[in-house]
Amino acid sequence: MPALVVGPMLRYVDSGSASIWVETAEPCTVAVEADGRTYRSPTFTVHGHHYAIVDLVELSQDIASYSVSLDGEQVWPVAGRPPSRIRLLPPQGARRLAFGSCRTSVPHDASSVRTHGHDVLRAYGRTLAEADEDDWPDLLLLLGDQVYADSPSPEMLDYIRSRRDTEPQDEIADFEEYAELYRRAWTDPEIRWLLSTVPTAMIFDDHDVRDDWNTSQPWREQMAATPWWRRRVVSALGAYWVYQHLGNLSPAERAEEPLLRALLSGEGDADAALDAFAEKADTEPSSNRWSYARDLGPARLIMVDTRCARQLTPGDRRMLDPAEWEWLEEQVKRPAERLIIGSSIPFLLPEGVHGVQGWNEALCDGRWGPLVRRWSEKFRQAVDLEHWAAFHKSFDDLSRLLVEARRPVLILSGDVHFSYLAEARVGRIHQIVCSPIRNPLGPLLRWANVVTQFAVATLVGGLLARLAGVPRPLFRWRITKGPWFQNAVATLTLPGRVTWYTTDGESVQPMGSADLP
Repeated sequence: MPALVVGPMLRYVDSGSASIWVETAEPCTVAVEADGRTYRSPTFTVHGHHYAIVDLVELSQDIASYSVSLDGEQVWPVAGRPPSRIRLLPPQGARRLAFGSCRTSVPHDASSVRTHGHDVLRAYGRTLAEADEDDWPDLLLLLGDQVYADSPSPEMLDYIRSRRDTEPQDEIADFEEYAELYRRAWTDPEIRWLLSTVPTAMIFDDHDVRDDWNTSQPWREQMAATPWWRRRVVSALGAYWVYQHLGNLSPAERAEEPLLRALLSGEGDADAALDAFAEKADTEPSSNRWSYARDLGPARLIMVDTRCARQLTPGDRRMLDPAEWEWLEEQVKRPAERLIIGSSIPFLLPEGVHGVQGWNEALCDGRWGPLVRRWSEKFRQAVDLEHWAAFHKSFDDLSRLLVEARRPVLILSGDVHFSYLAEARVGRIHQIVCSPIRNPLGPLLRWANVVTQFAVATLVGGLLARLAGVPRPLFRWRITKGPWFQNAVATLTLPGRVTWYTTDGESVQPMGSADLP
């Protein structure tokens, strides 16, 4: 009899439809019963794993409870859990978004809590299970590093070593291991219920693939010469397409996905088709778009791929290649009262760090000669100088685009393992960072970040950038809240209040808040 492996996960939801994603143990027909109607979809199979995404369409009201059956046998809900619900996007638009990034999937025992802290997403699920529905978010944005493929938990390492002794021995190597990594990340009971009830939108960051992914052309060349890398990146992007990307799309958008149509047809070699798609997405980023946008009533959400779509040409580095930039320009210029941009890496860093990253980019491009260029590239990779500031042409282009938008812009990000609010001194542009959900810096690294990012770098960053000939940014900004280094999840209550939450392990408590214009 088929069993449920991962899910159900409530993914895309609008005012009249909802999409539910599952992984099953065997090929089967997945049925979702909601409000007296039954919606079905067959599974498709890749690399020995079976998946389905069921679209519930022509919905006219919220669903108080739904169930999932596999070949006629009900497998969800499970005893002891609140019902899984579907709340449609309200007519007035989204009221509240939750967001965060960087979550390691380690156990919840005392030893793991000492090293990784409490899982805020797990605690958030517990809190929502007992909260009034008016306090629930309309959408949960997971802004990168949903899994750590390059730093698996000890339990995941045991799994890897039980099946192979080949390189890389301490990292994920293939699709099978990615499938196990996602299973461990998303099947904790509290997490599973949360993901079955709150719609999610996701975008990757480097650790979903590997640390420093696409930081520079030398990095790509170094990894291309690594024997196991091709299988790894193909598996990473293939798994991302299945586990994260498909659910980001609306039913109409997904119906236009040629790869999904091919897999559902059951014709041809499914494994080869997925791998070929993933390899082309890596070698020819313009062949596929991971970025996406959706209207949330008067607000427009734009989730931007800041990793795969990079142009890494020395001397002409771009965070987004020309095709991706043209798409982003079009999305920003579309009518909306407010723009919400999801960028896994922050756009506005502390000003001093911004200057250091621009300085390093200039040196990596040879501003101070070939010897300094080589050392600067090592420095770039060693301390993760790869944010928007390290692609200053794209930073300047986006600055100009957002100023000319002449409307409130909220940029939601993660990655840096501390949380803060930055406010531009021109226009109505705010950077809101919430990181990590569960992967805190140790005390020494926290103090090092305070000193280097908020003290020393503030003094020297701008000077270094000027010495290297880096032009000044179009506008200045300042940190108005934070930094906080605790594990955290944040909520954005529209039109403009942000609250960061941390946890003691049982429930979440506010850590800081701010009103936005």
